[in-house]
Amino acid sequence: MVKQAPHPDEQQLIMKLLTFRDDPLSFVLYAFPWGQPNTPLENHKGPRTWQLEALMQMREHIQNNHNAVRQGLDPTMMKLARASGRGIGKSAFLAWISLWMFSCLPSSTVVVSANTEQQLKSTTFPEIRKWATMSINSRWFEHNAMSLRPAEWLIDSMKETTKLDDAYWYIQARLWSEEAPDAYAGIHSQMGMCVLFDEASGIPSVIWPVAQGYFTDKTTHRFWVAISNPRNPSGEFFECFHSNRDQWNNATIDGRSVEENDHDLYESIIRQYGEDSDQARVEVYGQFPRQGDYQFIGRGLVDDAIEREVWVDGGAPLLMGVDPARYGDDSAVIAYRHGRDARSIPFEQYKSCSLVELAEHVARGIERYKPDAVFVEGDGVGGGVVDILKTSGFRVTEVKTGGGAQDKEMYANHRTEMWGRVRDWLPSASLPDNKELADDLCAPMYEFSLKGQLKLEQKEKLKKRGYSSPDWADALAMTFSRTISRKDTPNNRRLNRKRVAQGVDYDMFA
Repeated sequence: MVKQAPHPDEQQLIMKLLTFRDDPLSFVLYAFPWGQPNTPLENHKGPRTWQLEALMQMREHIQNNHNAVRQGLDPTMMKLARASGRGIGKSAFLAWISLWMFSCLPSSTVVVSANTEQQLKSTTFPEIRKWATMSINSRWFEHNAMSLRPAEWLIDSMKETTKLDDAYWYIQARLWSEEAPDAYAGIHSQMGMCVLFDEASGIPSVIWPVAQGYFTDKTTHRFWVAISNPRNPSGEFFECFHSNRDQWNNATIDGRSVEENDHDLYESIIRQYGEDSDQARVEVYGQFPRQGDYQFIGRGLVDDAIEREVWVDGGAPLLMGVDPARYGDDSAVIAYRHGRDARSIPFEQYKSCSLVELAEHVARGIERYKPDAVFVEGDGVGGGVVDILKTSGFRVTEVKTGGGAQDKEMYANHRTEMWGRVRDWLPSASLPDNKELADDLCAPMYEFSLKGQLKLEQKEKLKKRGYSSPDWADALAMTFSRTISRKDTPNNRRLNRKRVAQGVDYDMFA
């Protein structure tokens, strides 16, 4: 194979593009044939407004980093998240960033991932290759199936004047595995590091902290860009706009605000599905749906319950639910619910406590609040807590979550049944503004058994997707294990002990 030599004007082009190392917008405007006849960009004057704004924010971030370094401070990484309706030019934007890093920061590394292997191989990376072919420095790239690397002549030319290390100089499409997330790790660059997540809403939570490890080198050019249609109302991409919003430069882009788009298409979606439909929220407005596909409890239900005022119902029984845990990552949680009100009495969380210590916490709660019923999960270590409480004279109910449901046609097991009752209760309920509880309620998915029964996602599978055990939500669900009679009805034992039928009411101190 004949080794390709650099073009006579190539050295001048190299020097020109190096001037854009701190200015991705100027690179994009210079490197591609905007408006030039007989090119794919003949009818395009330049980037769209949202793309221009994001590129300018990246440029400003780099300048701020340089100012920080001059003051003896460490440069920071930029995390940029964009949630959008369909067809706004997401993949093109990611292609520009990757080509800017490659072209203007020799020895920098760009990692590109997507929600699925199909998306990465058929859409995201081909888009990068397309823009590389259109770029003014198209001769610089050696195209491989899953990467773009510098041509040999470019490496030789750079090494003549610099101490270039080309080992990590590439744009690489990188796959991930939920079962082996650590296989995604291992890449670093001291020149510049960029991680691009396309359709980030579908990338599992277990992959995000591994990607975070790429940015340990304190360089001025570190960028993590996550962009997606916001299809999943939970997970790490969702949190870029919620609990982690202070860490991310985030924005929501309505597809109708993007120039050159067919606005009739968006309006047809709105007409077909409705203005407040999840289809319109995701495909048009760039907003997260109120409930994701196969999500057992939608985020909208939880958010509404957090905002709803407490409705006091003096006749409703006060119930306590206990989700035990001993040691490890899981927490023991004690929940309280008074009818529709799960807010007024704060939930209690205990980490790394023994069964005796947890039983003491439960006993103190019983003495303080005097609940009408106490439900303790008896699977695993919970059975020990139940035994200790009963030995101490407390009347508690042991709940076997894996046991059969009372409504066997609807639910595959009792745990799913309890969660189903939580879901039915939420539209009129009041919840505390508690991130852990909200995330726990929205995390599990559902499936159907062979008999057509609803089945909640198992904790082990939930953890493989990168979520914690839903301890807070399980504690709340415990309060729905059995129906306890109201305190203001004739069949309540406290009002009329002689008239109550056996087994109808419940008195834990009887």
